[in-house]
Amino acid sequence: MPLILIVDDSSTNRRIYSELSRQLQPDVRVRAFESARKALHWLTENTADLIITDYKMPQLNGAALIAAVRALPQHRDLPIIVVTAYDDRSFRVSSLEAGATDFLLSPVDHVEFLARARNLLKLREQHLLITRRAHLLEMNLNAKDMQLRESREALAQVVDTVPALINAVDMEGRCVLVNAHQAAFVGKVPADLVGHPVEVLLGEERGQLNRRLDQLVLKTERPLAPREEEVTTPEGEHRIYLTSKAPLYDGAGRITSILTSSIDITQRRQAERRLEYLASHDSLTGLPNRLMLRDHLRRELARGRRGDQNFALHFIDLDRFKAVNDARGHHWGDRLLQSVAEGLEQLVGPGVTVARLGGDEFAVLQPDIDGAEDAGRLAQAILDMLTAEDENLQLPRIGASIGVTIAPLDGADPDELLRNSDQAMYLAKSVGGNTWRFFAADMAPRASQKAELEGELRSALKRQEFVLYYQPLIDLRSGGVVGAEALLRWRHPRRGILSPDAFLGLAEETGLILPINEWVLREACRQGVVWQETGLGVLRIAVNLSPIQFRRQKVSELVRDVLDSSGLPPASLELELTEGILISHDEQIVTQMELLRSIGVSLSVDDFGTGYSSLNYIRNFPLHRLKIDRSFVKDLANDPRALAIVRTIIDLGHILNLQVLAEGVEEEAQLAMLRAEGCDEVQGYYFSRPVPSESFAEWLTTRGGEGVCGAL
Repeated sequence: MPLILIVDDSSTNRRIYSELSRQLQPDVRVRAFESARKALHWLTENTADLIITDYKMPQLNGAALIAAVRALPQHRDLPIIVVTAYDDRSFRVSSLEAGATDFLLSPVDHVEFLARARNLLKLREQHLLITRRAHLLEMNLNAKDMQLRESREALAQVVDTVPALINAVDMEGRCVLVNAHQAAFVGKVPADLVGHPVEVLLGEERGQLNRRLDQLVLKTERPLAPREEEVTTPEGEHRIYLTSKAPLYDGAGRITSILTSSIDITQRRQAERRLEYLASHDSLTGLPNRLMLRDHLRRELARGRRGDQNFALHFIDLDRFKAVNDARGHHWGDRLLQSVAEGLEQLVGPGVTVARLGGDEFAVLQPDIDGAEDAGRLAQAILDMLTAEDENLQLPRIGASIGVTIAPLDGADPDELLRNSDQAMYLAKSVGGNTWRFFAADMAPRASQKAELEGELRSALKRQEFVLYYQPLIDLRSGGVVGAEALLRWRHPRRGILSPDAFLGLAEETGLILPINEWVLREACRQGVVWQETGLGVLRIAVNLSPIQFRRQKVSELVRDVLDSSGLPPASLELELTEGILISHDEQIVTQMELLRSIGVSLSVDDFGTGYSSLNYIRNFPLHRLKIDRSFVKDLANDPRALAIVRTIIDLGHILNLQVLAEGVEEEAQLAMLRAEGCDEVQGYYFSRPVPSESFAEWLTTRGGEGVCGAL
């Protein structure tokens, strides 16, 4: 029975890791210590099969504990996983130098924890098996020198029986040991491979990688942590192996060769991927399920936070499905549901999420709509498709009741949107079905409020109620201010200062966004010139543009006129575009962007990472900068996935010679991680909230030597 040792000063962590460990296999035993010293004292007289330890602990940290364990001869090869909430290279290096086998970031992903722990236990089991058999053989060798040759052959047989690929190479990279499994993998016998370079065994590419890893073992004089590698067999089959390396010593304690062992974990990895797929997809239709639909809704809400991205959620409940299913049987009902799923996917095309919520309920997430009319047209198209005869499957005219809700106007979170669309669906069903309805809860009050807000919005420009706030853009290398983003506010006579999410959606719907954004552009450029003339330096002024402007205006002519009238140098103006403008790849928009770049204006993509196909389209547009969405920055310190996304965006931007700016920086830890990842610029509350122009100038003046970086 394997024994897992948990060392953590947090009782909560000990409980979580203990519960997870007991899921590894039925007979596993778990022993937990709150103190590293107590665990070390226990290990002097006992042993375990796997240690899971926190890094930050009082009295004795993870690295010190590992070093002390490795100093005990009986625990030199004991697998040790270090868990830490700090994704800092120094922690990893110190733990690896002490002899750690693997790393996990806290909070621990349960699937990853189980996979890694299971692999290490398997490796431990194989190691102990080899060790026991080798020990028995060694005893026989010591007792009977005359049986040395027979013992060596027996040892080779033991190695050959281990269900793993095993080989050892000398200091020059020549094979000194190849077990039967490894030789059979390349269609040979061990005798054909011993004495030959490792490239003969592994191929040129894997052989060179193997040499580099062997050199690392020689340099550190320590085993390498197991790593996964994908290998293509001579028959063209793709397999996944968990490979480990360790030094082999002669009688004088000198390293003479490097042992490599690989365990086939293909089936286990495929099973884990299958489980991940089943957790997010409907098993009957293959469509995303409710869980994945929620994730897509969250992504769309993030894109629409600034008000220029509207989308619709269609809640579809099939009419008369239960009666048809009961009459013809479940097998026929399953075929009907699969047909509906295929029909919906063909109707909406790529880029639109179709999900099955359960039973006879489906959902369609329709992104980037111009208004309720777009949603109504799709709802009617869905009804027409469901009521058409299917000659191939002889399916009946099933029909449906559809509820439609518009976001972000009708809801601010996925559950609210699902609830509202469900209510609208029941409204459609209550009038006889085979129809669709918009979300109608408190429709009359909302319509009245909307009409009142539209009237106030139309006169707001005339009454000069709009004002711009500015938030600084900070260069991470110098720490200086390189620019300011202009952010619109409405100084409402009764409701006070309103942020854009309170009115931009209505402005987009009514077309008022055009004169409003033109005012923003002119006012921001005017203010930029004022700051330059008052000696505050050359600042890059960033202004957001709406997709509607590109569709209804010649943006390049407008920008040229604004620059001429204000006197702002083109290089001092940056236009921020949403991903929705770029995804359509409209030739007219591309032409406008090329003209803007020829003027000297810089272009950036705002809220990058929340849209579709981000990695495919940016290289085709004349961009200067990517702005990482604040939702990823917010979770940097506690979500390894957010850090991975941020790191990928930064690397992608730099590969394409684009600068990368991170929005929403509020904490020192976020700033430090962005600086470590090579991000170019940042903005957020950590430096300053958006403030009026006068306050921005005062704030900039107080920075003194840390002020404007200089001319762009």
